[in-house]
Amino acid sequence: MPELPEVETVRCGAEPHLVGRRLHALELRRDDLRWPMPKKALQALVGQKCTAVRRRSKYLLVDFDGPNAPIALIHLGMTGRVLVDPISKRAARPEYRKHEHWRMDFGDRLVRFIDPRRFGALDVAEQATFDEHPRIRTLGQEPLEPEFDGPFLHRITRNRKVAIKQLIMNGNLLVGVGNIYASESCWHAHIRPRRAAKSLTKSEANALAQAIRNVLAAAIKAGGTSFRDYVGVSEDAGYFARELKVYERKGQPCPRCKTPIKHATQQGRSTYWCPGCQY
Repeated sequence: MPELPEVETVRCGAEPHLVGRRLHALELRRDDLRWPMPKKALQALVGQKCTAVRRRSKYLLVDFDGPNAPIALIHLGMTGRVLVDPISKRAARPEYRKHEHWRMDFGDRLVRFIDPRRFGALDVAEQATFDEHPRIRTLGQEPLEPEFDGPFLHRITRNRKVAIKQLIMNGNLLVGVGNIYASESCWHAHIRPRRAAKSLTKSEANALAQAIRNVLAAAIKAGGTSFRDYVGVSEDAGYFARELKVYERKGQPCPRCKTPIKHATQQGRSTYWCPGCQY
């Protein structure tokens, strides 16, 4: 599933193509994806100009001007792709691809959403009530914002018996740290992912918070991690998989201490760690 680095990569790729351009048309090929799509509110975006492309957790946010400053919320789900095609204003639009569910036509830029499993989403919020939108209001702390640090992480781990890897993947507490990045961050911080969250010391919380920030920043720089479905807006793959230290490396030697990497399943998700240098 695309996580924070992948969505941020899509945001960075889409921003220069969309900001300042006016939405000419919006085509929906179905009524719903993961949730129903609000047709009337979405069609009301037509004629409005894009003023910003932002991200909140794993939601891509496309801001528009006009009444109530509407915001389009896009979620990639498990297999969603947001593609941006430069195109002549007068040229015929390309044929729909298989599993292409909606398009936003910005004149000389065409945004297309392709999602084989249909777990993605397209919704609309108003600027004034954005924080209370049902998809947004329960989201936790952004890990790349200044407010996320060791003291914050140490505070939310107190009295929690849950494994630390599961805690940092809890989107109600901390957003965007997906399965790959949680395993990698724990390795960088020398922390065993199945340890009880409450057992972390202040120094370990500092190390893990810094590792999370570093891993996410490195993944964004590499364009995300492409294993199966994820690509950027120009269909380019992300290359962070080349930098993974433990994820999907079961039995291979740890890059740090050469102990074979172990694998286990936690709540249906794969967890990888080094038993030699993660404590």
